[in-house]
Amino acid sequence: MLIRTHTCGQLRDAHVGQTVRLNGWVNAYRDHGRLIFIDMRDRTGVSQVVFDPETGAGAAVMEAADRLRNEDVIAAEGTVRVRIGGENPKLATGKVEVVCTKLEVLNKTENPPFLPEDPGAGGKLPNEELRLKHRYIDLRRPRMQQILGVRHKVYQSTRRYFDENGFLEIETPILYKSTPEGAREFLVPSRHLPGNWFALPQSPQLFKQILMVAGVDRYMQICRCFRDEDPRADRQAEFTQVDLEMSFVCRERVMEMMEGFVRRLWKDVAGVDVPAIQRMGYREAMERFGIDRPDTRYGLEIADISEVAARSEVGFFKEALAKGADLPRFNSGRGVVKAIRVPGGAERLTRKITDGYNEFVRGFGAGGCAVVKVNAAGELETGIARLLQSVKAGVVTALGLKPGDTVLFVADVYSTCTKALGELRQAVARDMGLVPRPGAEGGPWNFLIVVDFPMFERDKETGRWIAMHHPFTAPRDDQAEAFVNADPSDAVTIESIVSAGYDIVVNGQEIAGGSIRIHAPRVQSKVFQLLGMTPEQAKEKFSFLLEALSYGAPPHGGIAFGLDRLVMNFVGTGNIRDVIAFPKTQIGQDLMTGAPGPVTEEQLREVHARALVPPRA
Repeated sequence: MLIRTHTCGQLRDAHVGQTVRLNGWVNAYRDHGRLIFIDMRDRTGVSQVVFDPETGAGAAVMEAADRLRNEDVIAAEGTVRVRIGGENPKLATGKVEVVCTKLEVLNKTENPPFLPEDPGAGGKLPNEELRLKHRYIDLRRPRMQQILGVRHKVYQSTRRYFDENGFLEIETPILYKSTPEGAREFLVPSRHLPGNWFALPQSPQLFKQILMVAGVDRYMQICRCFRDEDPRADRQAEFTQVDLEMSFVCRERVMEMMEGFVRRLWKDVAGVDVPAIQRMGYREAMERFGIDRPDTRYGLEIADISEVAARSEVGFFKEALAKGADLPRFNSGRGVVKAIRVPGGAERLTRKITDGYNEFVRGFGAGGCAVVKVNAAGELETGIARLLQSVKAGVVTALGLKPGDTVLFVADVYSTCTKALGELRQAVARDMGLVPRPGAEGGPWNFLIVVDFPMFERDKETGRWIAMHHPFTAPRDDQAEAFVNADPSDAVTIESIVSAGYDIVVNGQEIAGGSIRIHAPRVQSKVFQLLGMTPEQAKEKFSFLLEALSYGAPPHGGIAFGLDRLVMNFVGTGNIRDVIAFPKTQIGQDLMTGAPGPVTEEQLREVHARALVPPRA
């Protein structure tokens, strides 16, 4: 075999006159009669190879070259020369070509189901199912090779940064104990302990806390995590985290370390200098944007107009405001009226679009979305305009209305109203063309660190308390005593307790989440109590953690970055499957290998299990 001396993307002017060997795939074939041209491709790029009987290609080489087809695997030897016919500016190697004198066909290909080409402007890729079934061909595309290269850069930059800052990279178990951390787990039967099961880890949360108790001080891991949830555009059941933990720290120290990581990563991978990242409280984020991961690249902020609405003649405003009127202002059950001012919406948002917003907010539990437009004379018209005339001045002032605006109103209890408008704001931004389209290299990027989350929220179905982050998140320092002494039946107090959690957001997407952890057993026990666990149940599920905390646990905290989402941002894609070498489909299948698949009765007997239903395709 002609072992390569250079890669296909490496050749430049400086190589003219040199004899080189290239290995790769046939990317394109052109027969010009006496001359044959091929574009030869490997991971690094493409070089043009010329077969010319007058410059050293013998009859056998010409005959072999004539039989080449796209995706054949070949090795070629020849001399580099200045490209005859002029430069090809589309190729990094476009100033030169290789005049081939030796050719080896290393492997002939079957007729491929598609060619690994990136579509030009307006072009389309083959359907995703076909590409996932033949992922080894899809991964040959230059775009996919580039994405894999970016992912590699993220790994290397991550390891360098945390090594420089004194972190130890430590692996934690994949076969784990089932623990109630929120998402559904993947279960694995035990062959040696009949009737017992492992779970695949949703995260290494418990182990990294135990590592802090063990004196590791600073831990990091690029780890695989598993959650048996329905996939979506930015989530897969099997995903990768950059997982971190630090001892003897306060919340601000952890955030400073993570902000430094973000700056390093964006500089190394994207060449971007990230400025100081703004902090924003959870309550401010919810009030202004209706979501705890706000996209701050555009306006459309939410305004609470409850005081003005209470004086209006709108019946459903008054009905909403009567709900929970004696509750604190931000309590989830208190009635509110909120609105979004859409500059220029009177012209851009058609009746069909705004009618659609009614159904849209109903999908989030709200009763509907009322619409008012401001005409050129500054008068309110359409929808509930006539019912607002008595408070027109107050509405105009509260929202800063101008001619040409559209106003979208939602009235309901705080939690429903805020959620509905937070989602509606994003839909309106898309309809108005306000969301910047990421370029081929991602960006622009707006960063935010969100802090001061509530520790608990109500489960809508059961009414029980659930941890907003996870059950090991500590209350903020100034809230700790109030939390420990809180009466579990005092819902108002429980809902007001603020955690020491923090999320990092970029362009409306959460890329990292973490918190200061609970290191005091009495605080951890109180959390379990509020989550409805008896001491016996807590001990059964978390005995090893509770025991570890009782033996001198240091104050500690950490965070986990979604590595797949980081790469998505860098390469400018909204589909997580684009940045994972071998992803699953929307229903969790691996089309290339056929997983999940059936197993034999003998295999089931070995692990003391049986199938209740026959395997389905």
